[in-house]
Parts: sequence; C-alpha cells; structure tokens
Amino acid sequence: MDFDFLAFEGPLAQRGIGVIAPFDLALERELWRWVPMEVSLHLARTPYEPVPVSMEMARLVSDSHHLAGATRDVLHVEPEVVAYLCTSGSFVNGVDYERSLTKAICDAGAPDAVTTSGALAEVLTQLDLHRVSVLTPYDADLTRALHDFLAELGVETVASDHLGLGGGIWKVSYRTIAERILAADHGDAEAIFVSCTNLPTYDVIEPLEAALGKPVLTANQLTMWACLRRMNLPIVGPGRWLRDVS
Repeated sequence: MDFDFLAFEGPLAQRGIGVIAPFDLALERELWRWVPMEVSLHLARTPYEPVPVSMEMARLVSDSHHLAGATRDVLHVEPEVVAYLCTSGSFVNGVDYERSLTKAICDAGAPDAVTTSGALAEVLTQLDLHRVSVLTPYDADLTRALHDFLAELGVETVASDHLGLGGGIWKVSYRTIAERILAADHGDAEAIFVSCTNLPTYDVIEPLEAALGKPVLTANQLTMWACLRRMNLPIVGPGRWLRDVS
C-alpha cells in the first residue's frame, strides 16, 4: 500500500484554558465560539448546590476551597490560565474577595488566573468607562450586589434591569435579551454590561452595538478576552471594543 504519512501533519499544537464553571452552566458551546482553533477549553464544575440562583448560591459556588479543588482537576492537561467563569460568584463579596479568588486558583497551581468580574474590571479600566447600564437575569438583591461591586470600582450604574430568574437562565431567548438590553440603555451610559455566564448573548452583541452606538459587554466575552490576553492570542467573536483593547 502506497501511503504518505507526511500528508498527516499536526494536529495543531494545543494551548489550553482551564475553566471552572458553576454546576449549572449550560453554555459550553458558546464558550468555544470565543476562542481560536488552537485553544482547547478544559472544564471543571463546582459542586451541586440545591438552591436557586440567588445571593446564597453565588456565595456557595464561589467557595475558595471548591475553586482550588477544581483547579487541581484541570492542571494535568497543562492550561496556561484558569478562569473562574461566574459573574455573580466573583462579585458577590466585593472587589477584595474577587482578588482572593484569583489568588486561591494560583495557589492551587494555576500559572495564571482570571475571574469574570475581574475581567469586567480590566475592561472598564482599559476603556476608561465610568457610567454603565446593567442587565442581569438575577433577582433584585443579587443585582444590587453587582451595583455595589461596580461602585467599588468607581463605576456608576446609571440604569439597571433584571429578569428575576431563579434557574433556567440559559433558556432565555435572544429576543427577550435584546428587548431588555435596549430597555436598560440610558443616555448617560457609556456601555452596557450584560451579566451572567449562563445567559446566551453571542449573536446579539453586534446588532445591538450598531443600534445603540456603544459597547455591549457580556460575561463570557469578557472572560475569554481576559484569558486570551494573558496568552497573547486574539479573541474570536463580536464586540467592536475588542479592537480598542487588543
């Protein structure tokens, strides 16, 4: 048999991101849309907690011991950075606690670490944003905790809306999300932040930015950007602001 093994070059050298997700994440496919071909995502999950999406759940899924254990679960495949992919879990206890979570991940052996709310803070600084509108799928209490986190960063929430969901966030339609983002906009807002890594947003970002004339920042977008920035790789996906900070 005449067989040319040289025709089978590759595979493309793999570069990894470890992802620590809350137990209820259902949007793994959206995450893959944000990264280039050579990047693989290695997921671990926090333990199941029998509570609805709430302040209580955000605190339970951000336990530093759980994050350390999940980090060790993905280290064997040599990720270059480990991300805690949870907005509420990384803002619920304030800015200092968010920083402690990245430290816990690095102390567990990760070469570098990011959190979703930490990535939000980086982008707000990079774009010099001080006034934002906010949309969350959470209840009022958890949404107010996001306002408090932003205030700690020196960012004013000029308008806010929330869906009040206790679960099934990944099932919200693009139509509903787009309508609520448009309703949450405010003339004084320099950008809109859409919270929650379990809320689908990928395909609404570009048309909404075009309609509103301002950045639409979403949780998975920010997290993947922060990871790829540490790997010196470009992010793949929508968001005009990405060109300004890459």
